[in-house]
Amino acid sequence: MPVAEGDFIRLSYTGKVDDRIFDTTDEETAKEAGIHNPSAVYGPIMIRVGSRHVVVGLDDAVIGKEAGESGNVEVPPEQAFGPHDETRMESVSVAKFQEKPRIGMQVELDNREGTVVNLIGRRAIVDFNHPLAGKTVSYTYTVEGIAASTEEKIRGLIHLYTQREMEVREEGSTVTLLLPPAITYDRRWLLWRSRIVQETFEYFPDVQDIVLQETFHRPEKKEPAASPAP
Repeated sequence: MPVAEGDFIRLSYTGKVDDRIFDTTDEETAKEAGIHNPSAVYGPIMIRVGSRHVVVGLDDAVIGKEAGESGNVEVPPEQAFGPHDETRMESVSVAKFQEKPRIGMQVELDNREGTVVNLIGRRAIVDFNHPLAGKTVSYTYTVEGIAASTEEKIRGLIHLYTQREMEVREEGSTVTLLLPPAITYDRRWLLWRSRIVQETFEYFPDVQDIVLQETFHRPEKKEPAASPAP
């Protein structure tokens, strides 16, 4: 069955710009390209086609493909990371930086991420565009499979946003997420939890209630060490 808009699919891909790999779901490819992130979870991701979980050009390219089918697509800036907007380049006093700015440094200022592209006296020129804005990029991809059950789809959404595996149970119109221990300390979960809940209600109209269930088990009681024989 060909992929259609609204389907949940498992997708693997590698993105390039000017023959340089900038993103991939394959760990070995990431290592070879020098972009490996030890804290990242590699492997196919779950996306809902048409919901822009990936760039528009790649999202559109998978429509009509079959499970197991691979492809290549070249994506112009307008369907990738947007055109480069000169108004998003700003002159910032070096006094606002926590460390001495240098060209090429990634910075966060006023809750915005940018790149230092020039230094003029006591001011730094910061580009707040996406680093790939204005670039044509290309992707090689494979549709690894199409999800069928609600549980599998929601698990995919959770992994997409938090890179965590989580058990999901559907009982009638109620979906329960079984939260792992210490999840409340996970910054990524706290950031994306409301988005996961919102998209679950949006994509699954039969779901009326979402329960976030956290369970604590009593620790095993340790037996006192036996006293040495006299």
